[in-house]
Amino acid sequence: MKPVIAVDGPTASGKGTLARRLAADLSFAYLDTGGLYRATALRLIRAGEDGSDVAAAVEAARGITAADLSDPGLRDEATGNMASRIAALQPVRDALFAFQQAFAADPPNGAAGAVLDGRDIGTVVCPGATAKLFVTATTAARGARRHAELVARGEAVSLETVVEDLRARDHRDSNRAASPLKPAADADLLDTTELDIEAAFFAARKLVTARLDGQV
Repeated sequence: MKPVIAVDGPTASGKGTLARRLAADLSFAYLDTGGLYRATALRLIRAGEDGSDVAAAVEAARGITAADLSDPGLRDEATGNMASRIAALQPVRDALFAFQQAFAADPPNGAAGAVLDGRDIGTVVCPGATAKLFVTATTAARGARRHAELVARGEAVSLETVVEDLRARDHRDSNRAASPLKPAADADLLDTTELDIEAAFFAARKLVTARLDGQV
């Protein structure tokens, strides 16, 4: 088996940025598993669905391809909120599970390993991952980051609204019956509250390197 790095954590913790940089640094393939749920959600939104029809959600999930992961609509707040709702549906998780495991087991383009980020990679999707990171930050710090990102994209939204949305999403993700957000027992914890991206990457790279020692 090629080495696998699992990077989990809540929205706007920095896990996606760190996972992408780790993958580039190590020449590993990268998969944003949250993008699979966002792609499913975007298909539902564009079909006029509200996420309550489980069969429709499963059908959308089964139709996801790599091409769906580059759609700019994935970053919309409405897409993220819908994704959080449908991610609580076990049939949807089951439909996307094989895609994630196949990516980890056989990284595309002959990559030397894989980096997957999400919310249940280290606990459910790849419990045997070589290295596991659980990236977190305070709600205030994550809210400020997410708000700045949305404003930069031209979206008119208040910081208070963003923070409340994050709290609601955190509650759904952490309390759902299907694969709740939580650190794996053997994950290295990384709090990015006081770290800029360079410091966070240095810390993440150090933790991962120790786990990968001798495998890359």
